[in-house]
Amino acid sequence: MNLILFGPPGAGKGTQSTLICEKFNLKQISTGDLLRLEINKGSVLGKEIENIINNGNFVSDLIVLELLEKVISSKDYTNNFILDGYPRNLNQIKNLNDILNKNNQYISGIIFLNVHKEIIKKRIDGRVFCTKCKKMFNTYFNPPNKNNHTCKDEFLQKRSDDNLKTILHRYDTYMDQTEPVLDYYKKDSSFYEIDGNQEISDIFVEINSILSNLSNWH
Repeated sequence: MNLILFGPPGAGKGTQSTLICEKFNLKQISTGDLLRLEINKGSVLGKEIENIINNGNFVSDLIVLELLEKVISSKDYTNNFILDGYPRNLNQIKNLNDILNKNNQYISGIIFLNVHKEIIKKRIDGRVFCTKCKKMFNTYFNPPNKNNHTCKDEFLQKRSDDNLKTILHRYDTYMDQTEPVLDYYKKDSSFYEIDGNQEISDIFVEINSILSNLSNWH
């Protein structure tokens, strides 16, 4: 079973992908993680990617395709992955279909997390990462000083692209670019739209129900 999970930046794709992978034994493919991994390598390509992201723009399809194809062509990712945040435009859909066909793979289900802009702003603006315990928190919805976590301020960091101006630009750009993608996938019988404004657990209940039915067919 291969899945596509998409939605605006901050929609909770990463969180839900993790839950899905644990429950259904899938491997998560996040283009964002692939890009950050390249940045951390300090390569020429990584520096180019970092500059693009910090300016609130999306990396070119060719760069993403190069990184993505290396993963999907691996035997470890044969019909057991979830794509987190990809594809974002019609050209990426074509690229993805080409990679899948080349590797004899298919998509079992497409899930779209629909989230309001105001919720997105708070989710990203409040997002912090603890370098000590490696957990992600949100100062609005899941503060690091609650739920038995006492992460000190000196260990809390924000991603360099997590600022309000960048958030609004990324959201608007995403929604403009993704409308054709939604129109394309909505015609597919395996397309599901979920209210992403709900609590994490409630969203996963819906996703779990959908995927449990899918797994019985694939």
